Amino acid sequence: MGRQWNHPLRRMLKKAAFSPAQPRRAETRLTQVWFSARQDPQRSPPGKSWSASSGRAGENATPPVFSRLRPRWMAFLSILLFLTFPAPFSEAQLDRLRRSKALEQPSTAETSMIEIPEGLFTMGFDGTQALEDERPKHQMWLPAFFMDLHEVTTAQYTAFLAATNRLAPWQWNTVDLSQHGDRPVIGVDWSDADAYCRWKGNRLPTEAEWEKSARGTDGRLYPWGNQAPNKDLASFALGARFSYSQVLMPVQSYEQGKSPYGLYQMAGNVWEWVQDWYAANYYEISPERNPQGPEQGQFKVLRGGSWSDLPKYLLTYGRFKLPPETRNSYTGFRCAKS
Repeated sequence: MGRQWNHPLRRMLKKAAFSPAQPRRAETRLTQVWFSARQDPQRSPPGKSWSASSGRAGENATPPVFSRLRPRWMAFLSILLFLTFPAPFSEAQLDRLRRSKALEQPSTAETSMIEIPEGLFTMGFDGTQALEDERPKHQMWLPAFFMDLHEVTTAQYTAFLAATNRLAPWQWNTVDLSQHGDRPVIGVDWSDADAYCRWKGNRLPTEAEWEKSARGTDGRLYPWGNQAPNKDLASFALGARFSYSQVLMPVQSYEQGKSPYGLYQMAGNVWEWVQDWYAANYYEISPERNPQGPEQGQFKVLRGGSWSDLPKYLLTYGRFKLPPETRNSYTGFRCAKS
């Protein structure tokens, strides 16, 4: 049925055109084009046809030169179709990046929540060691509440992504749950953190709740006491190059560094979003009982310091601020509940 075309490109197409690694829809489209090319009379010169039953050129046969050209045209069409399919595939790949992590780990343990009792505690600090927005030191009363034992993990966040249409966090494509499932999720902005906590039936902690959970009632400088940070107490001062495996620690690390209520890593590992808007002078005007922060603002408050920060950023009374839409490798969160 015409001479076989033995160009190297034909051998490549024979191997690659219907490879199992390619989407089945590509095979279907190529088969349809091949079939239509054989059936469409417009592809033959007027008044000519091919006698399939005879298997040879007859009176109305397609000229031999067209038979020789047909494989070349089919190869060209095959290449065009193959090159046009990556675009929709990449869109589907984005959706898989958001959802597939949940398939890798079907069940995820719930985070234990620790009850923080009602009562007074010391918030803020005085003296030259404190920054202006960390002064004055003052007594604050809070009702009882619950706080996550540890930061929200990548494994836990996958269930949230699978159940919602939330945008995947920054750097999500580098997550390998078999290695990073117990690391804190990073690359989430304030609204991501807020949405996750609400999805769990919880909320972000207020700034005052966060400080009491980290500091207790004795006014300590760090969650573990007044001793300066070291590598047995927290993850900090690791530079600026991010890697889930190399700089983030499992969320239940550093037994010696736990807070008075037993919470893990209230200093270092990742900064943690809290509920409050930021105001530099808020301590001067805040209520003495259960403050909720300013009603509005330009920045949201973060607490605790990160894997990249120097020891001075790990202080229990230390305050930090970022625009709420910020996503970076230093920031995660944990949830609270009334």
